[in-house]
Amino acid sequence: MIKLTMPDGSVREYEKAINGFELAESISKSLAKKAVAVKIDGKIDDLCSEIGHDARVEVVTKESPDGLELLRHDAAHVMAQAVQELFPGTQDTIGPVIENGFFYDFHREERFSEDDLEKIEKRMQEIVDRDEKIIREVWSKDEAIAYFKKVGESYKIELVNDIPDGEDIRIYKQGDWLDLCRGPHLPSTGKLGKAFKLMRVSGAYWRGDAKNEQLQRIYGTAWTNEKELKDYLHMLEEAEKRDHRKLGREMDLFHLQEEAQGSVFWHPKGYRIWQALEQYIRRRLEDADYVEVKTPQLLASKFWEQSGHWSKFRENMFVVPDEIPSTEEDAPVLSGEAEFMALKPMNCPAHVQIFKQGIKSYRDLPLRMAEFGCCHRNEAHGALHGLMRVRQMTQDDAHIFCREDQITDESVAFCELLQKVYQDLGFTDIAVKLATRPEVRAGEDHVWDKAEKGLEDALKAAGLEFEFAPGEGAFYGPKLEFHLRDAIGRTWQCGTLQLDFVLPERLDASYVGEDGERHRPVMLHRAVLGTLERFIGIMIENYEGKFPLWLAPVQAAVVTITSDADDYAQEVYEQLRAAGIRAELDLRNEKINYKVREHSVAKVPVILVAGRREAEERTISVRRLGSKDQTVAPIDEVIAALREEALPPDLAPARAQAKAAE
Repeated sequence: MIKLTMPDGSVREYEKAINGFELAESISKSLAKKAVAVKIDGKIDDLCSEIGHDARVEVVTKESPDGLELLRHDAAHVMAQAVQELFPGTQDTIGPVIENGFFYDFHREERFSEDDLEKIEKRMQEIVDRDEKIIREVWSKDEAIAYFKKVGESYKIELVNDIPDGEDIRIYKQGDWLDLCRGPHLPSTGKLGKAFKLMRVSGAYWRGDAKNEQLQRIYGTAWTNEKELKDYLHMLEEAEKRDHRKLGREMDLFHLQEEAQGSVFWHPKGYRIWQALEQYIRRRLEDADYVEVKTPQLLASKFWEQSGHWSKFRENMFVVPDEIPSTEEDAPVLSGEAEFMALKPMNCPAHVQIFKQGIKSYRDLPLRMAEFGCCHRNEAHGALHGLMRVRQMTQDDAHIFCREDQITDESVAFCELLQKVYQDLGFTDIAVKLATRPEVRAGEDHVWDKAEKGLEDALKAAGLEFEFAPGEGAFYGPKLEFHLRDAIGRTWQCGTLQLDFVLPERLDASYVGEDGERHRPVMLHRAVLGTLERFIGIMIENYEGKFPLWLAPVQAAVVTITSDADDYAQEVYEQLRAAGIRAELDLRNEKINYKVREHSVAKVPVILVAGRREAEERTISVRRLGSKDQTVAPIDEVIAALREEALPPDLAPARAQAKAAE
């Protein structure tokens, strides 16, 4: 008898080997109808695969995460089939699943056009309607090479040659078309459904190497049903409207240019957002007993060798020789003989140097050391993306040096701080992941065991639900990742907490314990926002540029209807400034509707309109961003109300308590 353990723990017994479809049918006819694959001992396989031994099994439907990934894989294959049917002579290469969709790379002399995408999509729908069975075959290497040579598929021959001798070469057929693939696949093309759309064409080098031929990559998205597809396309439309680069131009916040790849030119209005955010975080850190430091940006390579970054992170560092460049016309600028230095990509090793100054006692711990440190990382030009991926960044970085018995309390306190900050900034939907040891790492396995358990215990103590992210930890320690969801459903990984036993050892940090002996501190690397540049980009898109009053770069604009009100408007503007309100004064000789529209495009949250009547009565008309209604109130009342509303969230409770005490 073969014993198969189901996901709910129940055990089913069968007299002989059974395939995935038969298993689903033995459970229920409805499950067999929805089944697309089978999971055997945690590994997903084709529904036709036989199970001939005791195993943990799960029938996969396309509504599950595994099923959706399978569906997207098949969408790539159906697209490749459609392309080769429509454009004979086109070579297909590889077509993996990516986040929210898939792509396939093709070699074709002629460029694909937007019209071609429509044709391909229509042919894909026809292939789905054919409901062609998808059949798996295993070929020998010689058979595969002979076939692909016959049909002129040189890229497939290269892929086949890379497969180790003795390993199965799987071929999947659907109708008259076939492809080389590890699988698994759906039982037939009809199971794919039609909730897919081709998005765009771009260039891509074969195997990602710029030395190789350039191919054409077609991107697509695929979903379980039409509603999910429609929701995703709507999200993309919203994302385009909210693009921080577009809003940054319209609101005059920042710009980027070729001469400073990956570095941001902050304009006055954008830098006001930066300052408001930094000042807010700084107050939160002071309340949590952090000390703030400032460390050098340029350090000798020996320092980074000692920390371990030189061997494992050097490709992401800006390296410079420690010498004065030559100014002689015929001489080389650099001698090539100088020692190397590097711009810091992170602050942690420098913070250890401060910790090591003087003797530390167990009574000094925990020591919470923060820095708004400017760091540089040598990102590829093609990877740069507005504020979201930069080369020069400022982190709200901090390192907590503590004893092992303090790990849980410090981790819980950080989680509480992070949740408080995210809530103040408008983010309440937060998912937590525990990222464990990567393949390339520093430190012994028993140290990683201890570090991973320490973070897991802290999450449980904090009462936070979490999931594991195997292999995604930092090279020196496991980490918690905090993923926040924005207004249109996208997730962003920003906050992090990393538990590190390795760096204090490598950099020889120590404290004197209660026993009088020397001990290594534990380092907790932590950030709430991550980098200020990226977080501001996320906030611009989350709020669609409509910041809450306390963060808005311009909190109020005073605009006049006629020049008769200029003096009064000037007075209102000065009173706003005196009350700490970031205000602008607009006395231009333009129609009031034009002024209101212009300030609305700039996302000014409050527009104060002054005319002759308001000047005479010492009132002001108040118009809120996004509202056609306006109210008229005495100017003193309006300014007092705006002053209260413009208080940052951490200061508002203190103001309320002070008023109550009065």
